[in-house]
Order: sequence, then C-alpha cells, then structure tokens
Amino acid sequence: MLRRTFMAATATIALTATSAFADGHSMDIVDTAIEAGTFTTLVAAVAAAGLVDTLKSEGPFTVFAPTDEAFAALPEGTVEGLLADPEALAAILTYHVVAGKVMSTDLSDGMTATTVNGADVTIMTEGGVMVNGANVTAADIEASNGVIHVIDTVLLPPM
Repeated sequence: MLRRTFMAATATIALTATSAFADGHSMDIVDTAIEAGTFTTLVAAVAAAGLVDTLKSEGPFTVFAPTDEAFAALPEGTVEGLLADPEALAAILTYHVVAGKVMSTDLSDGMTATTVNGADVTIMTEGGVMVNGANVTAADIEASNGVIHVIDTVLLPPM
C-alpha cells in the first residue's frame, strides 16, 4: 500500500509551480500553492491547522489539493466552522496528504493509499483520475518536497 500526501492546484499552477527561483531551487508545496493564487482557502486552512511547517519540511509528500472553488462548494458555514476547529480541520487536511512522492504514472485503477490522517483513499484511473470521487484536474505539479495533484472536491475522511 502506498503512502501519499496531496494538495490541490489548478491548471494555471502547472506553469507557475514548475518554475524555479533564480538560484535554481524550486518552491515547496506551500509556496507553490501560494504562488498559484487559486488556493487561498487551502493555504488559510493549512495555516489555521498549524500544518505549514510540516508541508514546508523535506517530505516528500503527495498532496491532493482542492481549489478555492472546491471549498466554496461545501455547505454554507462549513469552512468557517472548520477554521474555528483546528483539530477537525487538521483531520480533513491530512486526509488530502500521502507520505512520499507519487506521480500520476504510479497510480493504478482501484488502488488504495493510506493518508497521513491514517484513513485510506481509493484511486480510480478509468476515464480520468479520481480520488474518492474527486476529479484530478491537474496532475504532477512538482514542488521541491513532493508533488501536487489538483482536485475539484474537498475530501472528507470517514467518521
């Protein structure tokens, strides 16, 4: 079973995320998400849950990253409620992360991956890549400490 970490990014991040700083060092997962500009809710949630240092660490991580639109699709008041409950927020965010760098070519239909949260996600690859029913809209966005796969839905761990 693979362990992975995932965060969401949009198609526009693909060009930005693969760019490097002048000294040749690429950006980490958090800086890549910030630079993209389409993950403001995710970045705020990562900060509120106290996970910034973790996602800026060496890793590697694979992050299924929900976009701002994915967070906006949650029922009204959900994001605000989660931001006020760092423990619940951390449980949801770590459900989007798998330890290790897993590229899309490493995925197979029906495989499961254990998230940092401890619960499994199911990957489907037939007719497009999906994680627990969320569509991967951009894949293989490399960062200095892992990879980001953008998803269109916030994943909720099993209760």
